Amino acid sequence: MQVQQKEITKNSPQHQTMYRILLIIGLVHLLNDAIQALIPAMFPILQLSMGLTFTQLGLIAFALNLTSSLIQPVVGMYTDKKPSPYALPIGLGFTFVGVLGLAYAPSFWFVVISVLFIGLGSATFHPEGSRVAFMAAGTRRGLAQSIYQVGGNSGQALAPLITALILVPLGQFGAIWFTLVAAIAIGLLIYIARWYSEQVRLQASVKKESTKKKKQSRLHRRTVTFAITLLIFLVFARSWFHAGITNFYAFYVIDQYGATIQQAQVYLFIFLAAGAIGTFAGGPLADKFGKRNIIMLSMLGSAPLTLILPHVGEIAAYPLIAVIGFIILSSFSVAVVYAQELVPGKIGTVSGLIIGLAFGMGALGSIALGLMADAIGLTNTMLFTVSLPILGIATFFLPSDKWIAENSK
Repeated sequence: MQVQQKEITKNSPQHQTMYRILLIIGLVHLLNDAIQALIPAMFPILQLSMGLTFTQLGLIAFALNLTSSLIQPVVGMYTDKKPSPYALPIGLGFTFVGVLGLAYAPSFWFVVISVLFIGLGSATFHPEGSRVAFMAAGTRRGLAQSIYQVGGNSGQALAPLITALILVPLGQFGAIWFTLVAAIAIGLLIYIARWYSEQVRLQASVKKESTKKKKQSRLHRRTVTFAITLLIFLVFARSWFHAGITNFYAFYVIDQYGATIQQAQVYLFIFLAAGAIGTFAGGPLADKFGKRNIIMLSMLGSAPLTLILPHVGEIAAYPLIAVIGFIILSSFSVAVVYAQELVPGKIGTVSGLIIGLAFGMGALGSIALGLMADAIGLTNTMLFTVSLPILGIATFFLPSDKWIAENSK
């Protein structure tokens, strides 16, 4: 019996890093977010084919954000209480239906309903995908979450290619090809669900021991509540900065440097590409130097650079925005792992909060910054945007990794 117990512990994902599982869930994250990127990529096509107004396009984007982001904490809370391995392929089944509806949608409201299905599938996938990455991480949780998150970032970056290679030549019906993408994702998630089910069974076999440990590892509630609230605030600030750069910096470059639309897009590509590299690098760095330290560095380390960004020339802006993208997005995955360790046993809930609710609300920053640009001008809005990383000074009030480790024992 003792030998069997040791064997279970040895094979537990708490000790082994399951790279095969991490690579698969990262690939599915890429496929899922590529399908999400299909929605805004289709806006010009839908505007031409259906004569939609900007308000209607905004409602489509709102429907996607409402379901794909704000529902994530709810899904996470449910699966924390009742692990649901096969919720992953079922969720992508909703996405499959949504994509099929989008390809054949005859009207605006049919598009909205289809987008709701895609959003629901994404809302199911993200917290459970984070849980799989956590379970497969072993002792390298930062690296595991980075592999998972960089897949999503790569999928989002496919939007320009989706538009140019598929939607422009094929039109709205070109979305039908993404049913194949969803089907591949479902197949991969069935494999993941089987592995996930086995981990649930193994954990159940040592339930008494884990229950005892949970009672011994309760963190101070006030400290944890304050820390989670502060972490969400910091993610809000970073998300608003990200929204300001991706949505309005191109207009600033055109206005200040006389750049063309194509030239302005190069700055955004550099920012996003460097950010994807930073997202991947942040996890291993956090494993080595501490999660709170990387979160602090990502905000305060980028702050001096972001403050001078609007005042440098068009040539110097190229390397500068690359460094900014790398540094500020290095905490993208780290914040999720930090929250998971801060609230042990609530992997789905905190993942839903950090990835879903925080970024969903952060998307509202695009609307707020747009209103600000109309009210006080583009230059003043950009000056406000680049000052947001200064709020990273609040990271000094986050509990240290050492405090979390000691109070988790």
